[in-house]
Amino acid sequence: MALPSETPRDTLVTFLPHRLNRQPAVVRGLTADELWICAGLSGAAGFVLGLPLAWLTHSIAMVPTLIVAVIALGVLVGGGFLRTQKRGRPDTWLYRQLEWRLALRYPALAALAGGQGLITRSGYWTIRRSADRGAP
Repeated sequence: MALPSETPRDTLVTFLPHRLNRQPAVVRGLTADELWICAGLSGAAGFVLGLPLAWLTHSIAMVPTLIVAVIALGVLVGGGFLRTQKRGRPDTWLYRQLEWRLALRYPALAALAGGQGLITRSGYWTIRRSADRGAP
């Protein structure tokens, strides 16, 4: 029995999978972490809006009702907004953007969150060359 000179095509990987380590899109193009951020911020906004409305209507049921409604609206609107912002950018863009904004506004809090390595200086860069070009 003769051995084949080539390896059978069934044992070769003919493509390089590049999306194996990415988080899957769960809802409206958002990953699970982004969905939790969007739902959490929307839920907090619904709670803040529901308290005065519950006081005005004398019905405590307005608070959870508005929380659920604002979460649904937040995922719908915020998910579409985040999807357009993320388009064509790396997978970690949102997290780096949040970390950078936190470092600009609250440096002490950013240092606790691990953002002390970010460069937040803005200004012009200059190259200082000597007037004597003959000197090494």
